[in-house]
Amino acid sequence: MATSILTPTSITEPLPVDAIFAPGAPLEVDVGAGKGRFLLARASANPDVCYLAIERLLGRVRKIDSKLTRNGLANVRIIRLEAFYALQFLLPPKRIRTVYIHFPDPWPKRRHHKRRLFSPEFLDILHDRLETGGTVQIATDHLDYFEAIRKAFARDTRYREAAPIPRKPEEQTDFELIFRGQGKPIGECAYQV
Repeated sequence: MATSILTPTSITEPLPVDAIFAPGAPLEVDVGAGKGRFLLARASANPDVCYLAIERLLGRVRKIDSKLTRNGLANVRIIRLEAFYALQFLLPPKRIRTVYIHFPDPWPKRRHHKRRLFSPEFLDILHDRLETGGTVQIATDHLDYFEAIRKAFARDTRYREAAPIPRKPEEQTDFELIFRGQGKPIGECAYQV
């Protein structure tokens, strides 16, 4: 199998999702896919669903690509970019069924909070990219950030709270395994458009 890494031909035009994946197939996006533990388990269990991993670190992108090749998974592609940019410019409107955001950088210092992913602008982009009824699934070990995320969604009337999906042990991310092993609580929530 060739590489699963996508290289956009334009930096401002949406990817031809229905040419890359099966036309009309459900598309789910894993933002900050890390080493791909969640993504690979999910893609293996759901071969009729198409998955796009967004990860900015090259080492992680290569690791995911290698695992995909070893496991023969053809329903996953990876793009190496910042999540905000990739969602804003490279994904078509109303095409994503689910966005997974597990353990985003909490930027815990108050002066860094402006760098957090869940800004009003990001909620706008999510709303534009999610299909009607689509969901965003979120998990974090940083409970202050978790509360800030919940408040951001509560202020936006375009979203309604939904049940977070239960993640099987093999679908837990590497960070999640570490945090659960340390006995840290995990904040989980989901929102639907």
